[in-house]
Amino acid sequence: MMKTESALNVLTLEQKSKYLELGYLGLKGLVSKDWLQRLKRVTDEFIQESRSQSKSDKRFDLEPDHNPEAPRIRRLNSPVDYHEEYWKFASEGPFADVAEDILGPDFKFHHSKLNFKWAKGGEEVKWHQDIQFWPHTNYDVITLGVYLEDVTEDMAPMGIIPGSHEGPLYDQYDESGQWTGNIRESDILKINAGSAEYLYGEAGTVTVHNCRCIHGSAPNLTDNTRPLLLCAYSAADALPITNLTNGGVHSEEYIRGGPAKWARFDPRPVLMPPDWSKIGHKSIFAHQQKEAN
Repeated sequence: MMKTESALNVLTLEQKSKYLELGYLGLKGLVSKDWLQRLKRVTDEFIQESRSQSKSDKRFDLEPDHNPEAPRIRRLNSPVDYHEEYWKFASEGPFADVAEDILGPDFKFHHSKLNFKWAKGGEEVKWHQDIQFWPHTNYDVITLGVYLEDVTEDMAPMGIIPGSHEGPLYDQYDESGQWTGNIRESDILKINAGSAEYLYGEAGTVTVHNCRCIHGSAPNLTDNTRPLLLCAYSAADALPITNLTNGGVHSEEYIRGGPAKWARFDPRPVLMPPDWSKIGHKSIFAHQQKEAN
């Protein structure tokens, strides 16, 4: 049963209904200026630290032309593991209220990442679905994002295909059996990419999408970098099938409520990713660009 308006934390019934119908939301006015300043301050610290990095490592996923004079970070991996300010935001900030409104009173943290989309060429993210990267027993898994800077329509905002969370899951291996982390070119005509809605807005705009939603973004060809902090949450009865986030400081930590007595299994099958423990996990950028280890 859907919560009544008074029982919701921050979403309206109309917004909750839109999420259920379309699989995503774009929300404004939830992230305070104070939170933004705190997040931007610590993010600037990591940008400065990246200047001493010459290649990607466990924390930093770097563009090939990254250098000390002109840093170009594709992703800060698992930022909540490296600074408490990110974790405070993920666990105590407005994301938790949105997650409860969608997932219910018992839910847990799965993982986080900070995608930068650097100016003048920040790489595209091809059409893909998230759940094939980190399968769960059901699909009550969501990702929330917040833009740390103003994002305009030409800055490669996230695009999401409406209602795709109720459609099929697509193969994200290529024809040779290599994991690419994106939908095959032969399937692109099936997804109605022209219907995508692109979520953009001023700094603090929040994106929400279900783990089955087809989404992606173009290269950022503007003069402005587009940092997007992303955090994934799962319902208490949605249990991870793979070990992708094992070892994360806060992986599977309950944000509100507590563990489910019973796991819930969705009858719809889910594609399994490679065994990350054997081959090592790379970022979606590295997989999609087919970069060597």
